[in-house]
Amino acid sequence: MKCIVNGKIVLENQILENKVLVFNEKIINIVNEAPKDCEIIDANGNYVCPGLIDIHIHGNMGKDTMDGTDDAICTIAKSIARHGVSSFLPTTMTMDEKSITNAIDTIKKYMDKDTKGAQIIGTHLEGPFINKDYKGAQNEKFIVAPTYEFIEKYKDVIKIITYAPEKDVDMEFTKKIKANTDIVLSIGHSKATYDEAKEAINMGASNITHTFNGMSGLNHRNPGIVGAALTTNVYCEVIADEIHIMKDLFQFILNNKGEDKIILITDSIEAGGLEDGEYSLGGQKVIVKSNQARLESGSLAGSVMPLNKMVYNFMNNTNLDMRKVIKLASINPAKSIGIDNKKGSIEIGKDADIAIFDKDINCHMTINCGKVIYKK
Repeated sequence: MKCIVNGKIVLENQILENKVLVFNEKIINIVNEAPKDCEIIDANGNYVCPGLIDIHIHGNMGKDTMDGTDDAICTIAKSIARHGVSSFLPTTMTMDEKSITNAIDTIKKYMDKDTKGAQIIGTHLEGPFINKDYKGAQNEKFIVAPTYEFIEKYKDVIKIITYAPEKDVDMEFTKKIKANTDIVLSIGHSKATYDEAKEAINMGASNITHTFNGMSGLNHRNPGIVGAALTTNVYCEVIADEIHIMKDLFQFILNNKGEDKIILITDSIEAGGLEDGEYSLGGQKVIVKSNQARLESGSLAGSVMPLNKMVYNFMNNTNLDMRKVIKLASINPAKSIGIDNKKGSIEIGKDADIAIFDKDINCHMTINCGKVIYKK
């Protein structure tokens, strides 16, 4: 049994001071004094938060999910733990089917294995069911129409599918996914009109992939996917690196969506955590310079910023305080993929997924299911 003392415990509805958080694999209790024979962790006056959950991340520290290797998955898991991430969805790219299924097979293996880092809770399939006109950094050569047969074997591993609903003939794919799986459908890399996006949402699509990026934009007469995102009850992924979306718009998004429907993600690529230079994404050359990752065409190619920094940026440019901003990268993603019964908040009986942050959201310790996976 372990306990954290001398910390500000961040719950969903309040911050507790002068309390002790007691846990093993699960959160056991919040008490006034540390029990006897308890391993003491001193938070040194910092914030004791729920571990962060990144539901959209391709790679880190020179490794990519599409490498499809044990080393790649474990390297990503260990490296993101340094930033307070306790669980994540390794995210695939639009590539050939064999490469995608190989990556998913590796992910599936590690859903039940110790990565020595953040826990793998499934995968996010970003493509190949997208629109070439909004492909962004995805490889057009491998784009295909959405088919249920493509994903059927992996419906226990896939938690999110990013897709272009206008490519779903008669919405058959959407209907099959909603009827036969718990997979979240997320609209992205799509040219859908406002009406097409609304139809998909009405049929069960519940997320928007990296909102504003890779989709039909907001126009006062053609509101596009962005219009549908801002006027319905869907969850909106946001890359808060101040590059993918101008920081002045963070409060605008918050005012429209509210604090319960925004999910901060990294969309990090293999260059995350490394210096400027040339890297790869989905078999394409990526040039990283001044924290921006771009294809040779100039198209943005994911981010290189860690999730705790995204959280800090959003807090720094909105009226959210520590308690509220942490929700955007913990309980919100957990709720969006239906795992909030066990993850996403500090609550008795839930997994002991914990991150200790200072006031600037620098990470001092990360814990997954009671095990320390990172210590500064």
